[in-house]
This record gives sequence, structure tokens and C-alpha cells, in this order.
Amino acid sequence: MTKILIKSAKILNQGSSHHGKVRDVLIDKDKIVKIGKISEKANQEIDAKGMVLSMGWFDMRAWFADPGFEHKEDITSGREAAMEGGFTGVALLPNNNPVTQTKNDISYLSSGNRLSITQVYPIAAVTHDTKGEDLTEMIDLHTAGAIAFSDGLKPIWHSDILLKTLQYLQKFDGLLIDRPEDIHLNMFGVMNEGMTSTMLGMKGMPTLAEELIVQRNLDILTYAGGRLHMSCISSDKSLALIRAARKKGLHITCDMASYQTSFDDSALKDFDTAYKVNPPFRTPAEIKALIKGLQDGTIDVIVSGHIPHDEECKKLEFDHADFGITSLQTVAANIASLSEKVEMELLIEKLTTNPRKLLKLPIHNIEEGEMADLTLFDPNHKWTLEPKTNKSKSVNTPFWKVPLKGKTVAIFNNGLYYIN
Repeated sequence: MTKILIKSAKILNQGSSHHGKVRDVLIDKDKIVKIGKISEKANQEIDAKGMVLSMGWFDMRAWFADPGFEHKEDITSGREAAMEGGFTGVALLPNNNPVTQTKNDISYLSSGNRLSITQVYPIAAVTHDTKGEDLTEMIDLHTAGAIAFSDGLKPIWHSDILLKTLQYLQKFDGLLIDRPEDIHLNMFGVMNEGMTSTMLGMKGMPTLAEELIVQRNLDILTYAGGRLHMSCISSDKSLALIRAARKKGLHITCDMASYQTSFDDSALKDFDTAYKVNPPFRTPAEIKALIKGLQDGTIDVIVSGHIPHDEECKKLEFDHADFGITSLQTVAANIASLSEKVEMELLIEKLTTNPRKLLKLPIHNIEEGEMADLTLFDPNHKWTLEPKTNKSKSVNTPFWKVPLKGKTVAIFNNGLYYIN
């Protein structure tokens, strides 16, 4: 990487002595060499007035569908979508074919890291083939490089499996990630259970299906100990349970999908499968609760929730379409929108420092001499996600061809850079 000068960027990095200040930043190869008012020449200069410079964004929940479902996404297209979206690191869900549950699986997914800007961190399955019945060899997988353990798109439905996993992971202080969902209460459900689902005649997915498992998980965590992270929280009561558990000293954290507050369940009135996600879009009252959870720190992390699908999985009757949104490239627009209600520095912390702390990854603050692991974000950049800008293989998103505001401009990592 040649010398690059970022001019007049606002630095948002609470671990940096420059936090909240507008500075020039000079990058040479893989290091930040100077911060301040810089007049020296560089090979390339970026006018970053009005933009935010932060530690590189990190996504704790994405599915690249490779191996096994490469027609939806593969490692190459997934990395490109992540780079375009501003991510220097992505933790990958294990729901591939084969499932990420052996040393070879871990090696395959992370093999391209040495020459990539966006680093991939495989999450290994808790149970064989994510069926929820028999535990994988988690110590071996941890040694091989698994960043955390989860059954990914599937909840850990078996209470004894959850208990034993929490106990087992304590041998190396590993992190268990679960998506809390009672699969029986949600069976055949396609959207949030409420007035809208009743009017549309569609089977609902009650918040109770999430809240019951949140409570179960917390009770088992109290009994077993360990570290538990619950993903894609969507309910006010779920957040209240997590707040209370934290006050008791439990090692519990949670995240929210970046798009979760963008729509309420009324968006499904036209039966557009682009809006079919799990957890579903909830009511305006639940959205208000999520905003509060971001503001008060109950929600530790914001994730993309990137779940790409081909047309054959989405262009179906609503009941038969798959859940999920391709979302790596629209996180920036979601963050720009959220910043109208939540302080930008809090949102950035949930995309940078917090996920790395949970996963015990190195934190490179914006200081002279530190490694350049950076994302430059323009909250006012207007653009459209369309064929010429889309890097994913999939287009299953309600943001397709919709005018958006907020985009990452550049990322720096691993001695490389990418400028949009």
C-alpha cells in the first residue's frame, strides 16, 4: 500500500486520544504514521470532510453460503460485498454444506486471509450438522481457529446441549452464540404475530417464541456459568430480561440486526418476500424498545444479519419463501438512519470495539504507530443498491433500487486498502 492521506475526518474511536476530533491521518503501508494537521505529500489523498473515520467495522453474523450453496454466495463474492460495505472482519455462520465442524472446514474458510483486506473468522457448529443433538469437538475446533461456537441460523433447542456447551467452553473461555427462538411456537410462522398478521390471514411468530428461550438461556447460564451471546434480539421483554440478568453479574451480551428498526410489520401488507426475515419485523412499539436498547447499551453489537438467497428461494408464495436479507452493503445506510436517534459514536462502537472484545480479537485504536485497520464512512453519501453497485450474488433485500443515504468510502487493513 502506498502513502494515503485522509484529510479532515472526524475520528470516532473511544480508545483513541483523538476521539471526537477532526484530524488528518497519514497511512503508510500497514501503519498509521501521523495524525494531526498534515501538509506532506502522499500518493493519494482523500477529502474526508464530514466523514467518520473509525476502527475497521466488524460483522459478528454473516452467512457466505460456501461451501455447498455457492449459487447464493461464495467466499469471493461475500468478501467483496463485505469490503464494499466497510467491513475489515466478518464472523461466518456455520450453516454450510458441509457444516463448519472440522479442522478442514475452518482452514478452507480462512485460507484467503493472508492476502485479503476483509478477514474471515469461522464460527464452528455446536452440534453435528447443527441438528442440536450431538456435540462437536469444540476444543479441537478452537485450536484450529474457530472464533466462537453457534448453530448459526438454527437455535440451540436442546436445553441439555446448551448447558453442556456452556460448561465445556469454560475450559478456554469460549463464546457461545445462540439465536433465541422456540421452534415449535414459531412453526409455520411467516411474520410477526399481531394485528397485521391477523388482517392478512398469515401465521404469526409471537415475541413469546423469543422471550421464552431468552429466559431459558439466562436460567441455564445462571446455573452453568460461562459466556453467552444472544443474536438478533427483537423484543422489548427480551431486552428487559437481559438488562436484569446483567445487573446480577451474568456474562450475557446481545446484538441486533442493522435493518431490524428500518421497517415494522405493516411493510408486509403487499406480501413482498424481500421483507420476510427471522426474527420478523415487529411493531412500532418494539422498534422503540430496540432504539432504547441501543441507547442504554443493552444491545452490545450491531450485525449485518447477511443471509443471501437466489431468486428460486424468494420468488415464491410468501409462505414458501425463505427468510433472510442480503445486507452487508446496506449496514452503512442503516447506521446513518439510526444516527438520527442514537449517538453515532455509540453505533460505531457496536460495529468496531464491542464485537472484537467479545471475540477476543486485537483492538487497534487510531493512534500513531498502530496498525491501520480502518473504515471511512460518509453518512451523507447518496447512492442506490442496483446491479452495477451490488457485489453480492443475491438481491434479496427491501433496499434494492431504493435511494439510500450513508455509505462507506474506504477501508484499510492487512497492508491493503479499498476505496469505493
